[in-house]
Amino acid sequence: MNMMEEICKLVKYGLDKKLIEQQDEIFTINRLLELFELDDFEPVEIKEEVCLEDVLKNMLDFACQKGLIENSIVYRDLFDTKIMGLLVARPSEVSKKFWELYQNSPESATNWYYDFSQNTDYIRRYRIAKDMKWKTHTEYGDLDVTINLSKPEKDPKAIAAAKNAKQSSYPKCQLCAENVGYAGRVNHPARQNHRVIEITVAGKKWGFQYSPYVYYNEHCIAFNSEHIPMAINREAFVKLFDFIKLFPHYFIGSNADLPIVGGSILSHDHFQGGHYQFPMASAPVEKQYQIKGFEDVEVGRVKWPMSVIRIRHKNAERLVELGDVILQKWRNYTDKDAFIFAYTDSEPHSTITPIARKVEDMFELDLVLRNNITTEQYPLGVYHPHDELHHIKKENIGLIEVMGLAVLPARLKEELEVLKEFIINNKDLRSDERIVKHADWAEQFVKKYDNITEQNVNEIVEKEVGLVFEQVLCHAGVFKRDEKGKQYFDKFVQTLNE
Repeated sequence: MNMMEEICKLVKYGLDKKLIEQQDEIFTINRLLELFELDDFEPVEIKEEVCLEDVLKNMLDFACQKGLIENSIVYRDLFDTKIMGLLVARPSEVSKKFWELYQNSPESATNWYYDFSQNTDYIRRYRIAKDMKWKTHTEYGDLDVTINLSKPEKDPKAIAAAKNAKQSSYPKCQLCAENVGYAGRVNHPARQNHRVIEITVAGKKWGFQYSPYVYYNEHCIAFNSEHIPMAINREAFVKLFDFIKLFPHYFIGSNADLPIVGGSILSHDHFQGGHYQFPMASAPVEKQYQIKGFEDVEVGRVKWPMSVIRIRHKNAERLVELGDVILQKWRNYTDKDAFIFAYTDSEPHSTITPIARKVEDMFELDLVLRNNITTEQYPLGVYHPHDELHHIKKENIGLIEVMGLAVLPARLKEELEVLKEFIINNKDLRSDERIVKHADWAEQFVKKYDNITEQNVNEIVEKEVGLVFEQVLCHAGVFKRDEKGKQYFDKFVQTLNE
């Protein structure tokens, strides 16, 4: 391998993507020579377009051969981030560029920043491309389904190293501002190529960044500069609309603030947003309500498998006020007939997953009613995917799923391939331990089709996975979609007038 050539390719990539300027060329070469412990350099002319994935692979192979790093996915990821960090401007320069573009339009700024976050390899385009994605048509619209393959799995050596590593509380979590430029370690990702835009939300310093795993277009995260727990309250609604006023072309939402129905990081106050039209946002209002004192606010029940109240007004403050009224009512609402319990002993069970957006000149706030009560029959949650769906989805139903995008585990890629092969060859689904968990489900759905062939099996299995996700959302809905469930929903809304 000619490392001189690889260094020249990477420098050309940096110039082509405008990560560095021409006058930075020699400086960048010297920093790369230092990193790879090389003393000599002979420039190589690069004419072809550079493939970043190939260059980084070659550089990592060289680093492994030279003994600079261990040949393991975790150590390779730590080192390639260190490589890319040499091409990335300081946070102040990135921020300056963002706000200069913002003066033109918020979209100009986010377009540039999203592109920048990919060009720096903070968002690894070549890994995201591996994710499987499709849509499944249901009575609630087309649901999005993804099988996430972009998160690398740790190898046993790295898992052991992480277990034996000295415990550190810096940064406190992967959302903290202290991640910017951080070298990482075996149990915490490297972030030398990561830059955050500082924004003001509810009068306080917050950060704005993209998710490195982008489950949808421009999947962004807004996070409190302080490491404080998430909370759904009146101020949370204020924060959501402060963000929407900054970036009116984005939506923004929050995971619920209780276990089971919440997201994965409840310890750090943050929201997720982006430039994407989720299925739930397209779902129609099927019934209008009027709330005393808020006659000027549009209020409706959304046609969606989960229980969603949508409120709309030109003035975001009105939505903050009504949103708080609904939240407080819901937190203390008990209806034994509907199996809704606000508390057992002193443990709270009810909260809301809120999503804010602007549609033309109207602000919208979707309030998804959540409850995390458990029983002996449903120890993982009554309003959580039940056992019969766990072969596809067992994890918490967070903000992204609530809005109609399934984020399914990577294990399904192999399992579904094996399942398809067994179905078209009429083999015993219970004879292979990889797919025995899917047998009951598959034996049921194959009866719906006259002829499953190699040509149509992929489409059929994807459709059926999407229909399982529809059921997942129905299980997570506190008021069911039958007539009795709709009556219970209406009964709760009527309490807002009391």
